[in-house]
Amino acid sequence: MTLSDAPLGLSVPYPTEYDPGLLFPVSRALNRAALPLERGDRLPFHGADIWTAYEISWLNAKGKPRVAMATFTVPADSPNLIESKSFKLYLNSFNQTRLDNAQALRERLERDLSAAAGAPVELDFVLPQRFGQQQMAELDGIDLDKLDVEIDTYQPAPELLRCADGPVREETLCSRLLKSNCPVTGQPDWGSVQIRYRGRPIDHEALLKYIVSFRQHAGFHEHCVETIYADVMRACAPQELTVYARYTRRGGLDINPWRSNVAAPAIGMARTARQ
Repeated sequence: MTLSDAPLGLSVPYPTEYDPGLLFPVSRALNRAALPLERGDRLPFHGADIWTAYEISWLNAKGKPRVAMATFTVPADSPNLIESKSFKLYLNSFNQTRLDNAQALRERLERDLSAAAGAPVELDFVLPQRFGQQQMAELDGIDLDKLDVEIDTYQPAPELLRCADGPVREETLCSRLLKSNCPVTGQPDWGSVQIRYRGRPIDHEALLKYIVSFRQHAGFHEHCVETIYADVMRACAPQELTVYARYTRRGGLDINPWRSNVAAPAIGMARTARQ
């Protein structure tokens, strides 16, 4: 199947019955073939796509509605990502579905999403008694958005990236100015991005200009993060690099991909204010 077969961008009726066939996998291979990655049997990074679903509902055995939230972790080495509108349609197919308990829903979600991704998908199921524990926090790091720079490039321009003079350093940089567009509908995708690295100093102004250069780019969230990782790695060759983005939600879902060559990178799970 290709993107032309996906429900994304089409007017489709919302389902009233459970249907795992609504999930639409998209191969990661085509995008990765176009990236400046080292070729070999293994990816040069690891990571995950962390999805947060805020609009999960189903019926209990007596027909009474239940609600929940959930976090789904799709491994970056899975052969497929899951197209977002198909994910929304799939979750909504539970709205009129009777299930004996929340565990039955969890088992279906894990089974169906793992099948679509082609690898095990982890699930943290958040029932109402845990809603009050949910937290918000901004991505930490040096705020690149405070820089007063002139920008005129709004398509990805890796040639903007450059290293500054100076000794090896460890640094965390962040920006709320990441924006790309849905590759099918053209709708804007707004995000915040955090870049942690150890290596030669990355020029801050150049990095901010590069982040903003995605502003008119059409690409999935996951692909954008992998592109940023690959471009920064090629331009500055840091010894350690982690790229993490948190995108604002659409249709009750947000997507938060991270890619890293660090064994245990620091990934904050709290959602940002815009999410």
